[in-house]
Amino acid sequence: MNAKQVQKFVLRYLEATGCQIIEKHPAFVTVKLSPDADKRLTNRPFYWSFVERTGTPAETMTMTFVFDPDRLPVEQADGKGKNAGAGRPGMPVPAADTILGRYLGVTLAAPAGPGRIPTETVTFGSRRLEQIFAAVKSDGKFAQLFEEPDITYRRSAKTSSYASWLVANVKVEFVCDMKRDELHSVGVNLSTGRLVTGMQAMLLSKKLSPRLPPNVYVDRPKLTLARAMAMIEQHIEHTVSRYDHRWAAAACRRLAEELELVDRFYGEQEASAADDERKAAIRAQWNNRKRELEWQYRPRIRASVVNGGIFHLRADPDLD
Repeated sequence: MNAKQVQKFVLRYLEATGCQIIEKHPAFVTVKLSPDADKRLTNRPFYWSFVERTGTPAETMTMTFVFDPDRLPVEQADGKGKNAGAGRPGMPVPAADTILGRYLGVTLAAPAGPGRIPTETVTFGSRRLEQIFAAVKSDGKFAQLFEEPDITYRRSAKTSSYASWLVANVKVEFVCDMKRDELHSVGVNLSTGRLVTGMQAMLLSKKLSPRLPPNVYVDRPKLTLARAMAMIEQHIEHTVSRYDHRWAAAACRRLAEELELVDRFYGEQEASAADDERKAAIRAQWNNRKRELEWQYRPRIRASVVNGGIFHLRADPDLD
């Protein structure tokens, strides 16, 4: 990832988590973190535990993320800008080993002071970017996004209705001593009940945002999420049932052949054993080996949801 791609990814994360952009520059961004982002990025578990126990209003951190130190404005690089005193953006001041740091998780670089904003360089391979990757992987499995209208619609004063779609990307695994995976992207319109495949490709062609656009209202769903998910599961099951399953029959034949060889080998070992203790040990190995072969060769099909979410989309003749 280059600096531009890193910046785009981080800004999308900050927007999706509701952070407030204070200053935006091609080389850096200064944000006031949302509570969710603060919990993920600032390592203050004791502070947030205190806030949740006492109901105290939370005070989130303000941070500057530098994506390209070489393109910083002169006043920023010289420490004469609005963040002066915090050091050059991208060059954090080492944190002191304080009681607050140990027990409240305050690990950000600079000591407190008027106008001081902690600054970090965020580049590919940096600790902060890896932390954001982990947060996205953990929290980004399910999303709720809105389609952004085109510029012509935004200039008009018309209102528009959006339909809600439950979309799930389902991985189907065909497993025996060999393995094959498929990814099925299926969506259900919660207003009409229509089921559409190939939703992932369609969503990639649209501009999506975590915020509801102006002059837009969302139709009230007629289907529950449980019902829509059941429809997706039934579709996957019906699709898979129509496949050619000769691979499973072939795997069962291979399993039978392997079990026959194992039974012959361990049967001879058990028959020639000198005492009962030796026979018991052989029998235990025999059973273990049979379980291993069952796990390796027995054909099975597994389906699991990789990710998904609720997507609020404009009316589309191809979908509705």
